[in-house]
Amino acid sequence: MDSTVANTGTEEKTWGGANEPLKASYGKMMMWFFIVSDALTFSGFLAAYGFSRFKFIKEWPIADEVFTHVPFLHGQELPMIYVAFMTFILIMSSVTMVLAVDAGHHMNKAKVTLYMFLTIIGGVIFVGSQAWEWATFIQGDYGAVQTKGGNILQFGEYVNVNGEEKFKRVSIDEIAIVSEGERTQHERKNGLWYVSEGNLPPYSVSEIYNGLVANENIHIRTQLLNEDGEKTVLSRDESLKQLMENGKLVVKGANLQVNEYGTPLFADFFFFITGFHGFHVLSGVVLNIIIFFNVVIGTYEKRKSYEMVEKVGLYWHFVDLVWVFVFTFFYLV
Repeated sequence: MDSTVANTGTEEKTWGGANEPLKASYGKMMMWFFIVSDALTFSGFLAAYGFSRFKFIKEWPIADEVFTHVPFLHGQELPMIYVAFMTFILIMSSVTMVLAVDAGHHMNKAKVTLYMFLTIIGGVIFVGSQAWEWATFIQGDYGAVQTKGGNILQFGEYVNVNGEEKFKRVSIDEIAIVSEGERTQHERKNGLWYVSEGNLPPYSVSEIYNGLVANENIHIRTQLLNEDGEKTVLSRDESLKQLMENGKLVVKGANLQVNEYGTPLFADFFFFITGFHGFHVLSGVVLNIIIFFNVVIGTYEKRKSYEMVEKVGLYWHFVDLVWVFVFTFFYLV
């Protein structure tokens, strides 16, 4: 019997059962498998966000009114400027990663070290910026009143801008008339044992109502969009009636229960999806730091291959691409 191994017919094809299927190492193949599975996860999250948004299209917050803050420029409303800066930083970090991979192909340790370092700096700036944006979103800006039906009532006044009247938001801190006496927080020990109030609101609804009565130029704006795609502003009488009859809770900022900008569902998706992406970026920064130190001590120089830089580069490019979709869904559309 002939001991030679018969040809399988796959020797000349791309997949031949060797140690590099599809002309890629198993390491890169596994990274691609991970990226595809993770892409499906993000797709599911963004699809759920899209369905929820279009279901509540008339109640969804307007991004240009929510993301208006820039560090060190307090009191100025600059819609989307800081988010655009974050996006630019992340895209540029992807460019430096491409340069690091290319330098690795040319076995240029000095350039790989430099571009990996710049990539890490870009990732750190992005994560820090996202943390600041979260803190600002949680802290809130103007405050609002939540109705018994869960809707949000915002406060503002009409101002003249270049000969045109526009509605300008006013903080509840400016209109609230604080009553004498100290408000107590409802707890299980002094009320129903299974009910707690949570964090004590900054003001009571009656204090906001008294302030609304005293400021005749203040109107209420609901979270519902009108035919022009703008939030509906109530008349003076309607404002007083709406607050008196339906006002339930004063809210400031956003969390998983309340959201001064509109429906709490928006805040839930914002924290979950941007937080999930932020975790990916943070993980990428950690991986980049590990690979960076391996480059510095010459690990890949000894192996005569910088493939590890290329593998982590694939992950970093994926993270950047996902942010493009998150940025589009949350901030642009």
